[in-house]
Parts: sequence; C-alpha cells; structure tokens
Amino acid sequence: MDIVSKYFSDFSEVQLKQLAELKELYTEWNEKINVISRKDMDNFYEHHVLHSLAITTQFEFKKGMQVMDLGSGGGFPGVPLAIFYPDTQFHLVDSINKKLKVVTGVAAAIGLQNLTTQHTRAEDIKDRKFDVVVSRAVAPLKDLWFWSKPLLKKENQPRGLICLKGGDLSQEISDSQCKPRIWEIEKIFPEPFFKDKYLLHVPF
Repeated sequence: MDIVSKYFSDFSEVQLKQLAELKELYTEWNEKINVISRKDMDNFYEHHVLHSLAITTQFEFKKGMQVMDLGSGGGFPGVPLAIFYPDTQFHLVDSINKKLKVVTGVAAAIGLQNLTTQHTRAEDIKDRKFDVVVSRAVAPLKDLWFWSKPLLKKENQPRGLICLKGGDLSQEISDSQCKPRIWEIEKIFPEPFFKDKYLLHVPF
C-alpha cells in the first residue's frame, strides 16, 4: 500500500480500506485459482494496483459513465479503477470464467457496488455500448481496437480505447493503423518497474 500512498493522497476511508484488503484477498484466491504469478504477489500494489491507477492520472471517468474492461483476467485494471471511481459503472469481461470468479469474490468481499462481470468474448457482445474500453496487456492494439470500436458510444468524454502496454510498440502501432496518444508511465510514476511501460489512448 505504501507505493500507492506515495502517489495518491486523497482516498476516502472506504477506498483505503478496500485497497488495503486487496492483497490478502488476491493471495487467498490465488491459492485456488492462479490469476497472478507468485513472484508478482510480493510487488502486488506496484505491479497491479498502481499500474492500473496510471489511467486515473490522465483521465477522469464521470458519474454514470459505462466502462468496459476488455480481457480483465483477475480484475486489472478494472478493480482498482472501480475503487477509484465509485460513481462510474465498470463491466469486466473475460473469456475465462474462473478468472471472473476471482473478480466477483474480491468485489463482494470489499463491497464494490459498481462492478459487474460477464463471461464472454468482446466480439460477442451485441446489446451494450460503453463510453470507454480499458485493457491491460491483453492483445495487440490492432485487435483491441477492432474489438472495441463496435462497443463504443460517441457521447461522453473521455471516449475510446485506453490501454496499458509495454515494450517496443512501434510495429504494433503501425500495424493497428491507429494514432494513439502515448504517455510513458515511468514519467508519471518514476519507479524502475515502469520503464518501457506505456499508457495509450485511441479516441473514438
């Protein structure tokens, strides 16, 4: 938690309690369903929670907005974002149901009321639209944009695809034919872990 408190100081008591409970809950769930590598658990708050919250430093999700976390896995970035923005609705989607079982269990344990899950592939969602799609290291940008575009509304700001990625992205961005805005996370959170990690926004 210290690494999160280093960069964020305005959490409510409820939010602080929810964040503080995450590591123990994920440790317990991880023993049943492996959603986070064991070595990563030692740096849980930096590698997963703070990384997810990088999105909040550049974007504000307003009350009533609908945000989809595409390929949420164990709940990142969706769970930390849902804690940070309690008035925004988050819908976490993944094709592996056992991972969503972890998300549902964690959300219930900390009392997250603004989070829902769906066991499906993004391309199979036909009956919903979202203001924003977020994603972390799930697939190439070309695929993420292809899956996200049909699901996006055009009304609110921010809108589009926001994703967390790492490594050399030049070929991936070229292949996508998108022109994302890019932030170096190391400049937001100057920690060695965030070297070569980026925040991308493809507007819609």
